Parts: sequence; C-alpha cells; structure tokens
Amino acid sequence: MSELRFGLIGCGLWGAHHAKAIERAPGAMLAAVADRSEENRAAAKAVHPGAEIFDDYRRVIARDDIDVIDCVLPSHLHYEVGKAALEAGKHLFLEKPMALSTRHCDELVALAASQGRVLAVDHELRLSMLWGKVKQLIDEGVVGTPQYVLLELSRFPYRFGSEGWRFDISRVGNWILEEPIHFFDLARWYLSAHGEPVSVYARANSRQPDHPELQDNFSALVNFRGGAYAVVTQTLAAFEHHATCKVTGTAGAIWANWSAPDARSPLPMFGLRYLAGEQLQEVVFGEVTGEVVELNQQIASLVRAIQDGSQPPVSGADGRWSVVLCLSAQESVDRGAIVEIPQ
Repeated sequence: MSELRFGLIGCGLWGAHHAKAIERAPGAMLAAVADRSEENRAAAKAVHPGAEIFDDYRRVIARDDIDVIDCVLPSHLHYEVGKAALEAGKHLFLEKPMALSTRHCDELVALAASQGRVLAVDHELRLSMLWGKVKQLIDEGVVGTPQYVLLELSRFPYRFGSEGWRFDISRVGNWILEEPIHFFDLARWYLSAHGEPVSVYARANSRQPDHPELQDNFSALVNFRGGAYAVVTQTLAAFEHHATCKVTGTAGAIWANWSAPDARSPLPMFGLRYLAGEQLQEVVFGEVTGEVVELNQQIASLVRAIQDGSQPPVSGADGRWSVVLCLSAQESVDRGAIVEIPQ
C-alpha cells in the first residue's frame, strides 16, 4: 500500500510531537497541518517544509488526498473535528478524551463503523515497554488471578494550554478526563479478566476555594466483578512527574515506577520488579521509555492497523470506556456516593 497521508489538526506543544511521530512512522507522511495560531503555523512550516499549512482545519479535511486526520486540539473540539473527519471518509486518530460526553463517543464509534474507517484514541501508555510489560506479566499468569491494581500519579500542576483552555471547565470537561483517564484505561486493561468495571466511588478537592471545579487531588476506587478492584489516584499539588503501578494477585505481585522532571523527559528513571511465587525478579530494560517514545509507537501501530485491516492499539470502543469511567467518577465526586457504571 502507498504511504498514508496525514492531516494534523493542532500543532501546539503536544501537536508538534505528533507531527514528528508521523514523519518517523514507516508508511506515513505529514501532508498538511492546520492551526489557528500564526506562531504555531510558522513553526510547523519551518520544521516540516513538505507539509501544506492552513489556518482552518476544514480545508485539510476537505482535501481528497488526505487519508488520516490526527486531531490534537483542546478536548471540547474533539467531537466536532472527529465527526467532520469521519463524515469525509478519513481515518481518525483522536487525542484523549475522544469526546466530553458518552453520547458523542457513541456517535463517533457508530460513524466510524458505518464509514468503514479506523477510529483510534491516544492512550499511549499501552504502548509503553514499562506499562505494557505489566500487562504482559499479568497475561502470562505471573500474579495468578489479578485482584488489586494501584495506579498513582504525583506531579506538578497542569499547564494552562492554548488560551487557558485546560483551566476552563467548559472546554476541558473535568480534570479527571485530562490525565487520570490514562490510568482508568490501564486499570480496565490490567483487570480485563474480570470483565468490565461495574461501579466507582471517588473523592476530590481543590486548593482554590473560588474554583472548586479545578480538583487538584483525586482518588477513585473502581470495582470489578468477583471482588477485584483498582485504585486510581492523582495529585497536581506536588512536583516533577512520578507514576507508580502495583498489581497483586492470587500468586504474585508487580511493582513498576517511572519518574522524571516532566512526562516528556528524555532521561527518566524507571523500573519494574515482580514476585512470582517466592522469587523476586527485576526486569532489565535496554531502552528508555516515556510519553514521546510511546506516541511514536502508537502512530506507527496505527499506520500498520490501517494498512492491514487490524485493530489499532486503542480503539474507539476503548476510548469510549475511558470517558465513561471518568464521567462516572466525576458523578461520584459530585454526589458523594457510589455510582454504577453504565454497561
């Protein structure tokens, strides 16, 4: 199959990494970029002279020679751009969250199916050699039947984003959709042997009395059938970027960790140890892993999925489940009660 021509919508701080990942991916080329910011357009043109640059995403979607749309815009625009791309017959790669409502997620999934297009969502942690190794060990039976998962993130406060969108709840949806969504995805993935999650109880609070909706500290307990459960917890009131995963089961345990000054640091400290029976073992990694490396792998995997008709690493259905979990957790925070998760 000939090269897949990508149209990138949004080329800010993270979008610039998407652009580089597209150019690195075998079988892909960056054909067009759209961004409202003149500064971002100029930077994209300087780094990617072969791509045509636009100030309106509609002009990219309208091009007949574009095969895939990669949307890296503020969260409230994902549905609008995703819907337009799928209606135009393009394959679609959406940043998380794929939309801010379950209804919009359902529409995108149904539209992709009706058009016969691939819809993928950027939960890049599944492509990590570290977090992916945890899943591999679970599937190999190292812990027996997994019963408990802890996913914890301690980090510095969120950046504001273009025009301060990340601190505008009408545009971000809620802060659970911003980063804990990745860890809900991992929890569901790690405990997939128990089926889909059934209920959640969550708590959160804010350091800003005048902005209680901007919840710096968040914790959720997610219940699965058979008594298995996951704890997803995050604080934005700390420093640097430190992620931890612990899994215990009927026959063993796993402990993985990743630390760096920033999630995109090229030189993180990370490791994974696991207990199988009575023997403690350590996994030796020959390469560095991190957000940018994982994005490169996800773009490359998406290209392969489109070319050979296989499933992408994270499908629209997976992205929808992550949104459902986040919205259910926010409902639990607001109500102060356990919330049953829609199946």
